[in-house]
Amino acid sequence: MNHKHSILNTAQRTIELESKAIAHLSSLLDDDFANAVELIYNSKGRVIITGIGKSAIIANKIVATLNSTGTPSVFMHAADAIHGDLGLMLEDDIVICISKSGNTPEIKVLVPLIKNANNKMIAITGNSKSFLGQQADYILNAYVEQEACPNNLAPTTSTTAQLVIGDSLAICLLELRGFSSRDFAKYHPGGALGKRLYLRVSDLSSMNQKPQVRLDTNVKQVIVEISEKMLGVTAVVENNKIVGIITDGDLRRMLSKSESFMNLTAKDIMSSNPKRISNSAMAIDAMELMEANEISQLLVEENGEYAGVVHLHDLIKEGII
Repeated sequence: MNHKHSILNTAQRTIELESKAIAHLSSLLDDDFANAVELIYNSKGRVIITGIGKSAIIANKIVATLNSTGTPSVFMHAADAIHGDLGLMLEDDIVICISKSGNTPEIKVLVPLIKNANNKMIAITGNSKSFLGQQADYILNAYVEQEACPNNLAPTTSTTAQLVIGDSLAICLLELRGFSSRDFAKYHPGGALGKRLYLRVSDLSSMNQKPQVRLDTNVKQVIVEISEKMLGVTAVVENNKIVGIITDGDLRRMLSKSESFMNLTAKDIMSSNPKRISNSAMAIDAMELMEANEISQLLVEENGEYAGVVHLHDLIKEGII
């Protein structure tokens, strides 16, 4: 029996149901949301996010998003909190409790402990009249009419709603802080996104050899230079200024056109006015220049003088492409 049609219908129904629930969240936003954002923004402490079950998984993701966008955050599992982990909560920390029902046993034990410590508490819950909702300083309403689960049991739509509320918090805080692309790169130095924002041409070209020949260098030596430096190219340089470029392609064209080429020099086969880039330029700019001109190498300059080569493979290796 072919189940593809049924499978696709179920998937489409799930996506449509969750998307409608998320769209409805915007109508539930009120002053509590704005006040919660301002509370976190003006706080000298961290954001402690807690939950249990699937809500704990969502809490972990929100913590990661806040940390990466400039709001120091820590995850605290609700069950572990009442067995010692509550000690990680400091005086100025703000606590966000995530719970669909707001009435789980762990939450009922944990919430009074948070209140006794006089820490401000924000609830992300689908039930504003719950124990958690009544005790929280601010309620972020994550109500959903039903789960995507046909039995209305497995947390699906509700956890998606919690996640979206968390993302909304993070983006509001990001904008209030004026969090820039450079700030993002500082927190993501090892990722491809971060590298696009901080990696410079000099970081790449400095790792390569520096092929170069003079105008009067004979073809045999040009071939040796390109072969030894293994970049498929050499700069033609006079007084440390770039005057031309010779690529593997130039050599192939020379061989196809000339029966006798041993008396030729670099000047005879080079391309003048090659594309070049400053060593202080961003690596992403080098990639865009290569793509625009359909080339694989760029000659690099420092203060107008020849400084090396950046290759398409360098960008691929670093994850820029």
